[in-house]
Amino acid sequence: MITIEQKMRKIESTTAAMARRQATASRRYRLLREVLNIIKYAILLVFAFIFIMPFVWSVFWALKTDLEIGRNPFSLPVPPRWENIPKVWIQGRYSQYLPNTLIYGFAITTGVCFFSCLAGYGLAKIAFPGRRLIFNFLLIGLMVPFFSLMIPLYTMMRDFGILGTRWALIIPGIGLGVPFGTFLMRSFFLSLPNELADAARIDGCNEWGVFAQVMLPLAGPGLTTLAVFEFMWTWNMFIEPLLFIQRDELRPVGLAIFFFQSRYTVDRGMVAAGILLTAAPIVIMYLLLQRKFIEGVTAGALK
Repeated sequence: MITIEQKMRKIESTTAAMARRQATASRRYRLLREVLNIIKYAILLVFAFIFIMPFVWSVFWALKTDLEIGRNPFSLPVPPRWENIPKVWIQGRYSQYLPNTLIYGFAITTGVCFFSCLAGYGLAKIAFPGRRLIFNFLLIGLMVPFFSLMIPLYTMMRDFGILGTRWALIIPGIGLGVPFGTFLMRSFFLSLPNELADAARIDGCNEWGVFAQVMLPLAGPGLTTLAVFEFMWTWNMFIEPLLFIQRDELRPVGLAIFFFQSRYTVDRGMVAAGILLTAAPIVIMYLLLQRKFIEGVTAGALK
């Protein structure tokens, strides 16, 4: 017969074996998780290197002369040509073009945000006949490339008598940005509960009050995301001002790089320095607003 002591020893040995197996499985799991983390961060480092290298390369070029770039494009700028930056600022007329770009960016971003918020709220929260049809019609604006609209827009601006003025860039910029803005803001307004609007109406708010005092403040992350996107696109405009604005004193900063290239030659060092000066404000703005920007992209745009 099996005694109680033998049974206890058998139970203890079985328990110890199970504990050893669990410990072994736990060690294997931790090791596998560490290996997967190493692989994940290695992949992220590779992609980070791929995305950062063009920027680093541009910095190197901006601090070298064109002769040094032609001699060895991948070498370090030794000694660095810091004088390229003020030279670009003066010769590229950045002091003149930068205020123009700020005017275009502020005007177009404000217009797109204003009309997109109104349209997005109406299409998301107000029931009326043809709402879906209007939204689908607006989405066509996301599918039509700008190059197919260049000639009609040029003709319209000429017939309106505003070709070569600031309005020739601001009005088409707002019109081209509203479809994406409406799509984005509609997604945010759809994610907000209808009970909040109903409670505001019960308290006596009209539809404008519901929109301005209740819904719009809650859609702040989406509005910030739209503003960042639109300002970035406006800042980087190249074809539109080249086509619609012939007066040099009204051109934006994106066209300043033309001063460092001629028909047969290009000063690559000055072009790189000009690109850095052009991109710096956008990078600074993104760094300041990145939390709101990421919150907006992940909150409403993907719903």
